[in-house]
Amino acid sequence: MADQITLEVARYRPGQDTEPVMQSYQVPLREHWAILDGLTYIKDHLDGTLSFRWSCRMGICGSCGMTVNGDPQLTCATFLTDYAPGPVRVEPLRNFPVVRDLVVDIGDFMEKLPTVKPWVIRAVDSPVEEGEYLQTPEELDEYKQFSMCINCMLCYSACPVYALDPSFVGPAAIALAQRYNLDSRDEGAADRDDVLTSPSGIWACTFVGECSAACPKDVDPAAAIQRYKLTAATQAVKNFLLPRGAR
Repeated sequence: MADQITLEVARYRPGQDTEPVMQSYQVPLREHWAILDGLTYIKDHLDGTLSFRWSCRMGICGSCGMTVNGDPQLTCATFLTDYAPGPVRVEPLRNFPVVRDLVVDIGDFMEKLPTVKPWVIRAVDSPVEEGEYLQTPEELDEYKQFSMCINCMLCYSACPVYALDPSFVGPAAIALAQRYNLDSRDEGAADRDDVLTSPSGIWACTFVGECSAACPKDVDPAAAIQRYKLTAATQAVKNFLLPRGAR
């Protein structure tokens, strides 16, 4: 095995470049090096002007999402040896404005996330003295999968609907809304309904499933969306057929 591998990295410098250009770097090909290690090597030893976002390096924070050889990946969990002999093409996440080099503007996602109210909503909060809101293991299992989202936005980068219609609320936000809708402690499903059932919500999803394929935590946002579609459709039929008091 060669002791080096080529990283072809997208460079975009506002005010200097009219569009992204690719720049090649030779980095050590080491057994346990992730793509992020290769980028850090470039930053520390070859070109200090390279910009990219990272934090935990452990697949937890979701900061280091980029497009690697055409696929959205967490670069801290994607290894150079998997792409040997190379080259490895590293670009910013698709479907987001590029701020600089590999850094994208996540403002749209951050604005959409609170619209689905991803927190426990209760009509009346019990006093702390009354103790915890207890759950059975079965109640936890109802929503646990959807709670594993790390907001890495790989699903948005992979989603063809979001690519064509940026008003789409998006896979991660809808999955997080469903995480709370299925939580036995939550009473806020009705508060989320208007956003989730709007034209930019669940009905915009065409169930391509790329969001779930890209998710590094197996959250399966496509399943969350389809499950809520069934819930919303069932409720719509009840509203149409049943008297108000029987719904």
